[in-house]
Amino acid sequence: MSGKTYGDHKRHLEFSHEQYRELQKYAEEVGIFMTASGMDEMAVEFLHELNVPFIKVASCDANNFPYLTATAMKGRPMVISSGMQSMDTMWRVYQTVKEHNPNFCILQCTSAYPLDPENVNLRVISEFQKEFPDIPVGYSGHERGLYITLAAVAMGAKVVERHVTMDKSLKVNDHEASLEPAELAEPVRAIRMVEAAFGSSIKQMIPCEKTCQDKLGKCVVARVAIPAGVPLSLDMLGVKVGEPRGVAPEEMEQLVGRVLKDGADPDASITASMLA
Repeated sequence: MSGKTYGDHKRHLEFSHEQYRELQKYAEEVGIFMTASGMDEMAVEFLHELNVPFIKVASCDANNFPYLTATAMKGRPMVISSGMQSMDTMWRVYQTVKEHNPNFCILQCTSAYPLDPENVNLRVISEFQKEFPDIPVGYSGHERGLYITLAAVAMGAKVVERHVTMDKSLKVNDHEASLEPAELAEPVRAIRMVEAAFGSSIKQMIPCEKTCQDKLGKCVVARVAIPAGVPLSLDMLGVKVGEPRGVAPEEMEQLVGRVLKDGADPDASITASMLA
């Protein structure tokens, strides 16, 4: 749960400090985190007093270096959006925050509501990962739908921000680009599925493939009748689905020059136990 808070909390579109406390209590009851974007240093001080788990820095404050320094010095994790900023500015952001606080991440963000796909620039995620390899990189999405956000996760985004509204038809700022509550569950499920799909970087046959291997996996077989004691050559051997399972196809060349103890009929599997 995230929102915006100002030091002057009497603005009619903003929650009061007491309402933020009520939100925090409710978030604790339902088992989620509550935080907000502190839009000035007074607001950051209030969020610090609330003991929020992290502080969100909105894109409009990413180049506000006195604010960034004051926020970083609170020592709380920070999530910093990069909308409207250049890479040079984001390097300054990184250096400024890093000096006081190692626990922060940067989100690729384009500040338009709703955001058209051609302006998303997901490749910036890769650039951030390359330029700032020691911090997490994420994505703040203002586009309609789900697919682009999932693509960001597939590119390695470690933090995802999407806006939520009770009514997309409201003509205020980002409602059109937001998800309604019923829609929010789907990206959560989808992101978890994408994360699970990353799995291991080790390429090998895994247990779930055994059924397919048993049914379709091929092995080395005798292409012709092979007498016992005759050195094997490639023209004597073929590859087919065979029973019992024989030598793997990738090991066929290693059989050249070997001999069979008892010979083999055409299409018979060549197994390790048959070799002299």
